[in-house]
Amino acid sequence: MPLSDTRFLSRRRALSAKLAAQRVDAMLVTHLTHVRYLSGFSGSNGALLLHKDLEAQIATDGRYLTQIAAEVPDIEALDARAVGPDLLATVTGPKRVGFEADFVSVSQLQRLEKAAGEDVTLVPISGVIEDIRLVKEPYELERLREVAVIANTAFQELIDENLIRAGRTETEVAADLEYKMRLHGAERTSFETIVASGPNSAMPHHEPGARVLEEGDIVTVDFGAHAAGYNSDTTRTVIISDADEFATEIYNIVLKAQLAGVAAAIPGAKLSDVDKACRDIITDAGYGEYFVHSTGHGVGLDLHEAPYAATSGQGELVEGMTLTVEPGIYVPGKGGVRIEDTLIITAGQPENLTHLVKDLTVV
Repeated sequence: MPLSDTRFLSRRRALSAKLAAQRVDAMLVTHLTHVRYLSGFSGSNGALLLHKDLEAQIATDGRYLTQIAAEVPDIEALDARAVGPDLLATVTGPKRVGFEADFVSVSQLQRLEKAAGEDVTLVPISGVIEDIRLVKEPYELERLREVAVIANTAFQELIDENLIRAGRTETEVAADLEYKMRLHGAERTSFETIVASGPNSAMPHHEPGARVLEEGDIVTVDFGAHAAGYNSDTTRTVIISDADEFATEIYNIVLKAQLAGVAAAIPGAKLSDVDKACRDIITDAGYGEYFVHSTGHGVGLDLHEAPYAATSGQGELVEGMTLTVEPGIYVPGKGGVRIEDTLIITAGQPENLTHLVKDLTVV
């Protein structure tokens, strides 16, 4: 059996053990990220039926039959358009079959109920696969390192080639960065690139537009690359030509907070305490009301996935998890700063995947 098949089989084995513990006979997996995680299939229409004894069936439609044969050689594929209902219809009972409660709409559930046999009981399951995905395998960590290099290299070239400068628009900067990420191997961006300049930098999720960068602007760039199924996430903030007192003050506060968050991200640390390490510094500096989002999240097959470092964050960090640390200050009408790294939690201090300068940079 190929190495990749062994990896996916191991993941399915972990899920089947959890199903047995919950007295569930099988689970219908329809969330495409989870289908890929458990089988390797990367098409846009697919579902997986996994039994607690590790027997499995996978389904896709005719567009992907050649692809699924190559990506999932160890599971026979069913040719079906309505992949979830058609797989469920193969189950003979009496059986308790789990479905992904967090990813199935009311109408989808109704179709599943119609497809299920009379002696099949549908059981809502939540968070089970996500729990398995929390700690990344060595293979996943390598993909995350690689995709981080793609994004970071592209951004460094943007700086080196003076492409963030007065006279250019936010859209032009975003387009150059996305193009460079593609050239370095990205299949696509992880999310819509954020380039927020001047007063727009006070909006954490500003969409780049026609605004022309000006001297003295704060420019926040939040970007990520996607390759081989995995994502990167980085934010850097630079100043055009000259940093005034306000920009310098909030930048240094955010940098201090971000470094504190990185230092706090060790095995056994409570996720709420990582958030607190950042938030306390910003609050003590008088800008607490302007830190309007949580501190960080995991990164993997999804851009945003568990664990979550927030005031209400639950649980502790474990070696092999990923976590972004991205505190920010956003003052309406004036501007804002965010600095973000993606970390791998290790036995000691975390491994930082974001190899870019964090000191105040004037371009």
